[in-house]
Amino acid sequence: MPNIKSQEKRDRQAVKRTLKNKALKTRIKSNKKKLLAAVENKDFESARNELSLYFKSLDKAAKKSAVSKNFAANKKSKAAKLLNSLKQ
Repeated sequence: MPNIKSQEKRDRQAVKRTLKNKALKTRIKSNKKKLLAAVENKDFESARNELSLYFKSLDKAAKKSAVSKNFAANKKSKAAKLLNSLKQ
């Protein structure tokens, strides 16, 4: 137990932040699984829609600093390559 009042508040804030970040990261993973499933089924339209949702979740998490900007950029690049491989 902290003795300092400001540290108590920081602890409460950390718990809230952790839950938010976990939710954002879970959403990223879920969208990635959906994208991979669409690519597995070779459904280009569905995969393109899932790619859009995946990008959106990555951008939102990067904006809120749940993940780094480089992490988001790398994941987006790999996903785009995956979709482009389906097109050929």
